[in-house]
Amino acid sequence: MQSRIRKRVALAGALAGLLATFVGTAGSAQAEDPAAEEGTTVGKVTGFEAKGSVYQLSAGAAKARVSFVDKETFRIELAPDGTFTDPTGKDIVQPQGKPPATRWKEKGDRYELSTGAVTLRAYKSPLRFALHRADGSKVWEETKGLTWTEDSTTQTLDRGAREQFYGAGMQNGRGNTSHRGQRVEVGVDYNWDDGGHPNSVPFYLSSAGYGVFRNTYAPNTYTFDEPVTAAAKEKRFDAYYFAGDTAKDVIGDYTQLTGKPFLPPIYGLEIGDSDCYLHNANRGERHTLDSLKVADKYLENDLPLGWMLVNDGYGCGYENLAETGAGMKERKAELGMWTEDGLDKLADQVKAGQRVAKLDVAWVGDGYKFALDGCKDAYKGIEDNSDARGFTWAPEAWAGAQRCGVQWSGDQSGSWENIRFQIPTYAGATMSGLAYTTGDVDGIFGGSPKTYVRDLQWKSLLPMTMTMDGWAPSDKQPYVHGEPYTAINRKYQKLHEALLPYLYSYAHEATETGVGAVRPLALEYPEDPKAATDAAKYEFLTGEDLLVAPVYEDTDVRDGIYLPKGTWTDYWTGRTYQGPTTLNGYNAPLDTLPMFVKAGATVPMWPGIRSYRDRGPEDQVAWDVYPQGRSSFTLYEDDGVTREHRDGKSSTQRVQVRAPRQGGGDIRLDVGAAEGSFDGKAEQRPYSFSLHTSDAPSAVRIGGHRLRDLGSAAAYEKAEEGWYYDRDDRAGVIRVKTAPRSTGRPFTLYAEDTSAVGGKVPGAGAGVSAPSGQEIPVGTASTVRFGVTAGTRDATGVRLALDLPEGWRAEPLKDLRRIPAGTTATVDVKVTPPADAESGERTLKVRARYTAAGQDRAVSGAFGVAAVPKPPKGDTWAGDLEWLTDTNGYGPAERDQSNGESAAGDGRTLSLAGKSYEKGIGTHANSDIEVHLGGRCSRFTADVGIDDEIKDYGEVAFSVEADGKVLWTSPKLTGTSDTVPVDLDVTGARHVRLKVTDTDKKKTGDHGDWAAAKFHCA
Repeated sequence: MQSRIRKRVALAGALAGLLATFVGTAGSAQAEDPAAEEGTTVGKVTGFEAKGSVYQLSAGAAKARVSFVDKETFRIELAPDGTFTDPTGKDIVQPQGKPPATRWKEKGDRYELSTGAVTLRAYKSPLRFALHRADGSKVWEETKGLTWTEDSTTQTLDRGAREQFYGAGMQNGRGNTSHRGQRVEVGVDYNWDDGGHPNSVPFYLSSAGYGVFRNTYAPNTYTFDEPVTAAAKEKRFDAYYFAGDTAKDVIGDYTQLTGKPFLPPIYGLEIGDSDCYLHNANRGERHTLDSLKVADKYLENDLPLGWMLVNDGYGCGYENLAETGAGMKERKAELGMWTEDGLDKLADQVKAGQRVAKLDVAWVGDGYKFALDGCKDAYKGIEDNSDARGFTWAPEAWAGAQRCGVQWSGDQSGSWENIRFQIPTYAGATMSGLAYTTGDVDGIFGGSPKTYVRDLQWKSLLPMTMTMDGWAPSDKQPYVHGEPYTAINRKYQKLHEALLPYLYSYAHEATETGVGAVRPLALEYPEDPKAATDAAKYEFLTGEDLLVAPVYEDTDVRDGIYLPKGTWTDYWTGRTYQGPTTLNGYNAPLDTLPMFVKAGATVPMWPGIRSYRDRGPEDQVAWDVYPQGRSSFTLYEDDGVTREHRDGKSSTQRVQVRAPRQGGGDIRLDVGAAEGSFDGKAEQRPYSFSLHTSDAPSAVRIGGHRLRDLGSAAAYEKAEEGWYYDRDDRAGVIRVKTAPRSTGRPFTLYAEDTSAVGGKVPGAGAGVSAPSGQEIPVGTASTVRFGVTAGTRDATGVRLALDLPEGWRAEPLKDLRRIPAGTTATVDVKVTPPADAESGERTLKVRARYTAAGQDRAVSGAFGVAAVPKPPKGDTWAGDLEWLTDTNGYGPAERDQSNGESAAGDGRTLSLAGKSYEKGIGTHANSDIEVHLGGRCSRFTADVGIDDEIKDYGEVAFSVEADGKVLWTSPKLTGTSDTVPVDLDVTGARHVRLKVTDTDKKKTGDHGDWAAAKFHCA
């Protein structure tokens, strides 16, 4: 036990040393705001020179220089001592083309420096800059001249009445909504929790139509008050400015300067797995080849796996690397390596099969330049020693890292809070040109089966993500927690695989525009006043078409889902909503991620695959179409692995849709030829189309050829070509498939006499809903309630069916004769889980067939109910009850023992202040244990404190919650504190949670005991 404590203290010291090293070389990002310090402001202009597109202004000893890069991009430098310097050199800014033609003129109080698009005004007394467009409209203006101190320079700008600000790289807990009114730090701080800023970028953009990149390695502080101040911790000023009509234009200009995002290999878009396999202190004796056994588990559980990092741990080495790499390829995965041992070994590792490089401790030493060089060198090392594309991961990067790597948000703990603050983080990072940002699924510490599922759900809609094993009580693979969790994780990872052509097309788009696939609503809906606010903070867009609103609390409903302007379709049920609107009470059982599709979406998919390698070049491409008005999507394809696409070896295929803006009419899909060529390009392939319409067509044809109506799902599956209308699928879908067709020839598909998404009578469809928090004791018949709500037309002849988990029973449902328009019919049904059912949330699904607006229709809906243990009888030890949740900081929480190592049952006798206890619970903060009392108990008693085996380590607080209400919280306790007795009234409580919280954030020796913990029940 004590040896483990010493190891943790040593690790904490090592991390502190690394932090001191990094901050010492790069400068502290947490220093006081330089703008608040007294400083010197640049004086009046005393000299002016023009040389081509470069202009120099003198103000006494200080000199300023303006250099135009293109017609919308320019650079302002200020040297207080008159000597210009450039510490970043060629590290960040990439070679640009020929400077634009410029002109200048003197106008009384100012000089005007112009291109065909913008004019920079340089006021003379004192020197002060303002940017205007060619039409004279102001973009930004300094309220005072550039200011400097001995270690900082600050620009001060006027703030518009409705001006919003974004950027600054990865800002944990924010970024996808406006920074207006906030102070934002740019610089490493190794705070990977809410409020930290890993992977900072000294760039911000404004809704006024401009962006600013500070060309420096120094930490920055942006304060978006009135006025705006932008400061860097160095006595020089060097910034590039971008003027664009939209935020996308500005991001594009910034990444034109600092480098477009790289195009990852397609296996990089698949989930990765990371762990140490050689002499793992946390998992016992293992060897590198044991990683193949884990890869086999992915295969056995039919789970995707793109790559595996096999030495991911402090000081973890490797052996049998070539054999391991070959074994990975046999399992349809690639080999990855952590660069802890330095980059000098990378060439040999790549030749042995390495295709992924993760950067971490090895490059901490010389600050941001070292980090950026590490990213570039690892990327180049893969490419120099193979025909593969460079592919790296880094947790503390800088401007320019989008060229070579994925940025992830650091070592975090699996929790609801972790899910919550990560949601705005990655979409916000897109606003700084970071196209690939993510976090470890369920963190690397802590976690639980439910937080794992909820975290993986929404991260499956990011372009890429990974799991990190070896630090939590159990590993983090998606199969570890068993059913029903494995099945849910499979569902979302398979969805991610199906979306690979959509995601890969957006990845290619990022190489041209700088804009990643994961986007804040404010990027796509800049005119929507709510998009910049907290109303849209906990949701994002994947591409333009998929809106994702993750569940970040322990609940089966989601409130506050904001849908912007347009028609939005629930991905799971087909129910449509007209935005702008906010949805509350959305039923989101554990297997349901709230996800909506924008009308007009045309989404290419690869259905049914576990790996991209499961596809042949001439396999089907499936298009999921939500027809409304005119829309299109361009599918991008190349070989997915090599670098030949850089020589133009790729192809694109565009699908254009013409449909009614609303209501009934014909749908036309123009499928273009696949233009371009690459090795492995399909010469012919079959197509399938899912047209979400809610109305069966009278006919479907390709050109003049009328396709056969196959009439059923079974006949459709057997046929090579044809169509049928599936009214039971998501409120009605026309399914069409074709025989193999030449990819070199376009064709046109027609669906006649059908409708736009939402049906011929918009809003006529019904919906299913249910109250949250429904519970059923196992082995007991209990009432479950749901409702069916008619749309804008009466629903008649309503026939209901209820899908239950295996082994569950329900009484027969009665049909409903009529549900008047706009009203809800409430249905109560007795449901019985089996007596041996495991506790936990289960999903019940309702299917209803009915007639509305003259059409036979169907609707489905899912909602959660919780199977719970039968309430305790009589006095019951807390350690003898079934625990609904048992989150623990290290290893499992122990029954009647102190917290042990990583295995169950390896603790010691509970001991507080010299007193031993036979009964109780031993935990390690942060810990959360939930029990079900069903309102049958009146009191809870216990003795609490830090176990004697810890001596003077640790600092924790205990608390007891009943049905979400905090009943009691202890003072902060250490290993030398007296035992605290607990005697609480819990009368009527259905659920009680026993929590132990780490109060000094050190997570060292926080062993909290609930000794003699007992519930006194009827």
